[in-house]
Amino acid sequence: MNWNRCDLGAMDTKLLEALYWKGVPVFDMGSHMSTIDVGWGSPTFHKMGREKVLLINAILPFGYELLMCDTDMVWLKDPLPYLAQYPDADILTSSDQVVPTVVDDRLADWKQVGAAYNIGIFHWRPTEPAIKLAKEWKDMLLADDKIWDQNGFNELARKQTGPAVDDDSGLFYAFDGTLKLGILPESIFCSGHTYFVQAMYEQLRLEPYALHTTFQYGGTEGKRHRLREAMVFYDPPEYYDAPGGFLSFKPSIPKSLLLDGEHNLESHFSLINYQMKQIRSALAIASLLNRTLVMPPLWCRLDRLWFSHPGVLEGSMTRQPFLCPLDHVFEVNVMLKDLPEEEFGPEINIREYSFLNNPLLPQQVKESWLDVQLCQEGTEDCHASSNTSRPGLLRFPKNSTEEMFKTVFSSFKDVKVIQFSSMQGAFYSFTDKTREGKFRNRMKRYVGIWCCVENHTPGHIYYDMYWDEKPGWKPAPPQTPEEDHPPF
Repeated sequence: MNWNRCDLGAMDTKLLEALYWKGVPVFDMGSHMSTIDVGWGSPTFHKMGREKVLLINAILPFGYELLMCDTDMVWLKDPLPYLAQYPDADILTSSDQVVPTVVDDRLADWKQVGAAYNIGIFHWRPTEPAIKLAKEWKDMLLADDKIWDQNGFNELARKQTGPAVDDDSGLFYAFDGTLKLGILPESIFCSGHTYFVQAMYEQLRLEPYALHTTFQYGGTEGKRHRLREAMVFYDPPEYYDAPGGFLSFKPSIPKSLLLDGEHNLESHFSLINYQMKQIRSALAIASLLNRTLVMPPLWCRLDRLWFSHPGVLEGSMTRQPFLCPLDHVFEVNVMLKDLPEEEFGPEINIREYSFLNNPLLPQQVKESWLDVQLCQEGTEDCHASSNTSRPGLLRFPKNSTEEMFKTVFSSFKDVKVIQFSSMQGAFYSFTDKTREGKFRNRMKRYVGIWCCVENHTPGHIYYDMYWDEKPGWKPAPPQTPEEDHPPF
């Protein structure tokens, strides 16, 4: 997007200075906001929303158009040509719609949009109806500081819905019957669900304009990780060349776990648990070798939501199985948190599954690579040696101990990327039981919940990183309030 064609409002001084020194046209909104994660629904969160409304009211009377977006979204393509196709619109807004209403790049069918209008992406023109709505919205929020700005907008905009402005544009009359409103298509102005879970734009062969990291479960860190998975987050060069280097592995999943049988709780948890055990081994090896683990792609059979559902949302384009975001299973915010080492052992850094395919990965990292092929100890040429037919290949015995890992891989500490051919039986155990106890404490906090079973309260089920140590473990929601706690 050509930012020279617009001005950006900075809600904190740190952002103001950063944009100014990069030559981006920016102005101070005078919000005095904090740069830390304020938390959804908090008083600071509501204050932040009001700043948006105040800005709209301050600028519209000067005759300027406004393209508003939240900081947790990314422009993937210049949207201005698309917006210009609807010159009669007073407001164009995105939505939380997860069931497709159109299958091309037209505006969403407003009659089918039952979900909330999402004001994380919306465009205003300085028309009389838009200015009137902006003022009523501001007055509503200033009169009651408990109203969420998005709910307030929806309440006002939905005072009237319809009729259609014409037969073709997709615009309709809303608010007081004079405001012309359009809903941006859910497939290309994407929510976190239509992009990361459904991949709706891919299935419809469309090019997305925007990505908003809604429908996710890891706070700010989770949103950032999702954008990194999609390779649309800018990180400084040092992110791509971490001290100690990287560890990755090729996950192996039997076809039966991925595709066979019904998609239900049992098959979903069997698939996740199989992957989780491999990830647990990889985290242990990364910890021993002091390397950053490149997480594998994670496959799910069932969606995750805040409310009870039948596995996937009816009418959505979610395919089963699907590549699911890490925060569907793992507590990304905990994985990236600075946990006390005396209780949880040394920090284990992670990277997103797409990391090694990112164009920003420097050449010196790509060229410094060791493939590790697991083998059965006692078989020919299985003695942790690099004397193989191919340079950059190490044959390494399965079920090796902590000492074996440290001894053998100390010779490869300068190699940037070590990639295991598999994690099945890659690691046997820690020798240092104190360290193992701390590692277990850390692992237990790395996984979250699946939600939610229909017709059961509570409906969530806790993932358990050590499920395999509990004979007969089955995925079931807590049966009593006393059971409703993580497995630690």
